[in-house]
Amino acid sequence: MKGARSAGLLLFRHTDQGLEVLLGHMGGPFFARRDTGAWTVPKGEYDPAEPAREAARREFREELGLPPPDGEAVPLGEVRQSGGKIVTVWAVEADLDPATVVPGTFAMEWPPRSGRIREFPELDRVEWFALDRAREVIVTAQAAFLDRLAEHSS
Repeated sequence: MKGARSAGLLLFRHTDQGLEVLLGHMGGPFFARRDTGAWTVPKGEYDPAEPAREAARREFREELGLPPPDGEAVPLGEVRQSGGKIVTVWAVEADLDPATVVPGTFAMEWPPRSGRIREFPELDRVEWFALDRAREVIVTAQAAFLDRLAEHSS
């Protein structure tokens, strides 16, 4: 994990209630009963040879099963998460119906040491959040992206 890099797209929209962002709830058994800290920008790891912006678009498609939206990509920079992973994000203004998401999956042994391999969704649900609520549930380090987006949008 140390030195790993991820890239993602943070969708945002303006509503009567204010600015909203699209976050995904991490799939799999470790996050099934968690809310706080279990939501993330749709993102994924990439090889250093791949341009980060291209990786962000590819990962959006892999994570959500939908084409990444066109439109201006606002660079929100990068953050280092507690495990050492560096995450780079762009914000794109777009609307998306969470019901249309078809998440990618991953396989892991579950329960541990059972010898049984099970498949889980990368993101088990996707929702729009007002910024204040998003700050409460997003992976701690990624809250910086919300602050940067708010500055850009004001």
